[in-house]
Amino acid sequence: MTQTPTSATPAPTQKTNQRRVAFAAVIGTTIEWYDYFTYSTAAALVFAHLYFAPAGEGIGQMLAFATIGISFLFRPLGAFLSGHFGDRFGRRAILVVTLVTMGVATALIGLIPTYETIGVTAPILLILLRIVQGLSAGGEWGGAALLAVEHADDDKRGRAGSYPQLGVPLGMLLSSGVIALMTGVISPGEAFMEWGWRIPFLLSVVLIGVGYWVRRAVEDTPVFQEMNAETAKRKAPILVLLKKHLPLVLVAALIFAGNNASGYMTTGGFVTKYATDPVGFDQTDVLLAITFGSFVWLVSTAASGVLADHIGRVKTYVIGFIILIVTAFPLFWLIDTGNLGLLYLALGIFSIGLGISYGPQAALYVELFPASIRFSGVAISYALGAVLGGAFAPTIAQGLLQTTGTTASVSLYLLVMAGISLLAVSLVRDRKGIDLSVANEAEQSSGMWRIAKR
Repeated sequence: MTQTPTSATPAPTQKTNQRRVAFAAVIGTTIEWYDYFTYSTAAALVFAHLYFAPAGEGIGQMLAFATIGISFLFRPLGAFLSGHFGDRFGRRAILVVTLVTMGVATALIGLIPTYETIGVTAPILLILLRIVQGLSAGGEWGGAALLAVEHADDDKRGRAGSYPQLGVPLGMLLSSGVIALMTGVISPGEAFMEWGWRIPFLLSVVLIGVGYWVRRAVEDTPVFQEMNAETAKRKAPILVLLKKHLPLVLVAALIFAGNNASGYMTTGGFVTKYATDPVGFDQTDVLLAITFGSFVWLVSTAASGVLADHIGRVKTYVIGFIILIVTAFPLFWLIDTGNLGLLYLALGIFSIGLGISYGPQAALYVELFPASIRFSGVAISYALGAVLGGAFAPTIAQGLLQTTGTTASVSLYLLVMAGISLLAVSLVRDRKGIDLSVANEAEQSSGMWRIAKR
């Protein structure tokens, strides 16, 4: 039995609901990525010593970075599950599940005893909880992207799609800020290694409570409500996706790979570790510089969403990837000077490219896939792009540095990844403003390639 609005309980206006959606998309992804970045920073600063010490300093650090990548391998599984159930049971329900799962896993990481206390069980528990984080992250972004874009007006999807993207730099901003507070004020020096690193993980309990409350209050998207009303709703959206649109999934994944590889230089802990040792910056100074870079990333991401509504998603992407290519070498040249001001400059200019090549992603992805398989297509493309791009980027960078003895090899790696993504985004058609409704699925299912298939 459905209720009809009365004067006592007026239905929320469209603008009010869109504001709720925007807030839900931003706060949810912020919390998810706060959890993710907190882990990455801890992997750079403490996990090698606390959980992988028997392997030695160099190998231990690579193993700590490798645990970041392990979770990425489980993102596609999380994306498959969330895509399947999200296309069948709704975007909002999946978003609540992924948020709570990520938060609980993060808090538990803050409670794991060290290798010295329980031996090999410690790194095993760390890896298992990291896998849970990966499963959760695999479904989080796709649901948030659909929630934001499918609720938006046709001419404002780029801006709306940037809302879940803002959660990444905001999560990084929050995480690096909290950890800087711990290393510089509350638990400096040995205290951070002994217990201070655990506090940012445990704070996740508070954050997931806020995120759960916000997301529960948001209505599901109009497109899913249309799908839910259909009696002939597809039972296996993933099979349809893989049968009819696998090339599109792979190209969409490659579009994300370059940005993700570049982003994980800072978010994945490599720059944090490198700038601290061997360059010699103070840990807190590096974390504050990364916090500044996160702010620049935040602003450029928001600006790129607006830009994508004016000039299109593909053109905005091209600008972002060109900036990443141009700044790949200067990033480390400036860090290597050992000058704090130039460290800020390096992270600032690099973050401009990160934001501009990230903001249009939600709108581009949502407009590429047909309505009934959209959650599956968006989530799986994103997860595969994360595996190809960021999964082992810090580990690859550390390995290149140790093998070649120079960051030039790392810069070349970033340049190649951005170049691949630039080529990939040039293959798809900009479908800005296409009707996203279930009734328009015939048009949505074709015309996504810039060069038509013969």
